[in-house]
Amino acid sequence: MTTTSLAGRATAVAARATDLSKVYGQGETRVTALDRVSVDFGQAEFTAIMGPSGSGKSTLMHCVAGLDSFSSGSVRIGDTELGSLKDKQLTKLRRDKIGFIFQAFNLLPTLTALENITLPMDIAGRKADRQWLDTVIGMVGLSGRLGHRPSQLSGGQQQRVAVARALASKPEIIFGDEPTGNLDSRSGAEVLGFLRNSVRELGQTVVMVTHDPVAAAYADRVVFLADGRIVDELRDPTADSVLDRMKRFDAKGRTS
Repeated sequence: MTTTSLAGRATAVAARATDLSKVYGQGETRVTALDRVSVDFGQAEFTAIMGPSGSGKSTLMHCVAGLDSFSSGSVRIGDTELGSLKDKQLTKLRRDKIGFIFQAFNLLPTLTALENITLPMDIAGRKADRQWLDTVIGMVGLSGRLGHRPSQLSGGQQQRVAVARALASKPEIIFGDEPTGNLDSRSGAEVLGFLRNSVRELGQTVVMVTHDPVAAAYADRVVFLADGRIVDELRDPTADSVLDRMKRFDAKGRTS
């Protein structure tokens, strides 16, 4: 599965949503969270999804990641159509092909940092690629903290463990939902730097929901949502260019 980038280059697609809709409720309580959204996420690319509260950005990520069902349309991870999968197949796909990083670190307090990193593979009965694992651990700077439990780590270190856990199984795509939301600016910058390096140096694909223009500037591309639809896209973003686009949307919302 390929797509054509804005520069005219053919790019392999890690995930694709086509005419994706998500509706909650019926009648007067009906809410359209996603309204026929079509978007590709290219391999070895870092994409940020942005939009005002209620725009559908987290819903889009959750549907594409197989964490939430959708009302109509289609979602593919690689060549696999999510809508055709049964629950067990969907669980296996999430375990084998997708990595997750959330605002809450979701670490088990009784396990060490290393045990938390390898937990998904241990559950799946898969042996970690030791060379790859060492590369990931070195990249996120955890080599000296592997025997520590979460309570012995700072917030930034805990989120590094979560990043390493997401990378360790070599997923086809990593989804992050406000992954720096609970971190101070320095720790957040470190985590975002690790994610960017995982794309550039390891060929990873990352899709991140964020409200922060500074965080979005680490991405290769920003997709903007409003009222459940994609309304704009920005390549090679800077914090200022992202903020400028967001101000335009705010102005439109006030005058409409």
